[in-house]
Amino acid sequence: MPSLPPLDVLRHVVDVHCHPTDSDVTIQAMDNLAITICAMSSRQADQFLVRDLANAYAEKVVPCFGYHPWFSHWISILPGATREEHYRRLFSPSDKHQEMFERLLPHLPDPIPLVDVLAELRRNLSFFPQAMLGEVGLDRAARVPVEYAAEPRELTQFVVPLKHQLAVLEPQIDLAVELRRNVSIHSVKSHQATLDLLSRMHQKHGSEWERISIDLHSCGLSVETWKAIEKRHLNVYMSLSTVINGRSSNHRALIEACSPSRVLVESDYHPVEQCAERTWEMVLVVAEIKGWAVETTWVEDLRVEDWGVVRRLERNWQEFQKGNHAHRTIP
Repeated sequence: MPSLPPLDVLRHVVDVHCHPTDSDVTIQAMDNLAITICAMSSRQADQFLVRDLANAYAEKVVPCFGYHPWFSHWISILPGATREEHYRRLFSPSDKHQEMFERLLPHLPDPIPLVDVLAELRRNLSFFPQAMLGEVGLDRAARVPVEYAAEPRELTQFVVPLKHQLAVLEPQIDLAVELRRNVSIHSVKSHQATLDLLSRMHQKHGSEWERISIDLHSCGLSVETWKAIEKRHLNVYMSLSTVINGRSSNHRALIEACSPSRVLVESDYHPVEQCAERTWEMVLVVAEIKGWAVETTWVEDLRVEDWGVVRRLERNWQEFQKGNHAHRTIP
């Protein structure tokens, strides 16, 4: 793992997507944290953990609240169904898969009504003016585990139908638009569905849509799909991580194709002790591919043409936070 830069450089780095509350977060680790992190939540059990972390370290943590597609089956759209009715309706187990469904059912929680999810989300986003919506999104590859916390994790044949994922996702995005909050989106094996979602949201919300920013995190889209999104949606950015994107060489072509003003970096990691190192790895990858210098010290007043990778990424983050993309120039 590469050495970290001096602290006067590192304090300008932003990890735009990580999951610190998935591990134990120690006071020492947070005191030693030199970067800004965007701490994601993903299910009911970690919304308050992210809230508490942001309250304790407001200067270092951008809290992000939302429900990940991996847990969207825990949310009920229709009121009044029993637990078994909800999951049976969702997974429609065939005769062949009845036995697995019966094994899975005792491990599934009582579903949370979507109206309650949205009420809690509104409270959390309203309490933190800088909070984002995240992690939310679409995933057509993930299979439902028998028991999420088990090691090793046994996977079933069941997947959450895309229709249900969208029924959970779109009201969360509607709320983000209403409150003018930026969004971190997960998209796996859902390229066309994500394209359609972005277009639908743009059509639905009009100019209000362009007031917020969207990050396609650990972006795994094809270069052609990214180019289409970048041209059509002025408010969409991509962020990349070595832990996910490093599995494929496609991320290098994506970085090369991405407009210099639309790229962000992340760790997508949970031990907060390693977020800085993991994020810095991707900073160096972006610098190499874009041909940007890597700062070894921080100089306040520089001409734009002399900016290094950290300053360029910091400006991208500032523009992402600011939103209001209606007047952005198409690259």
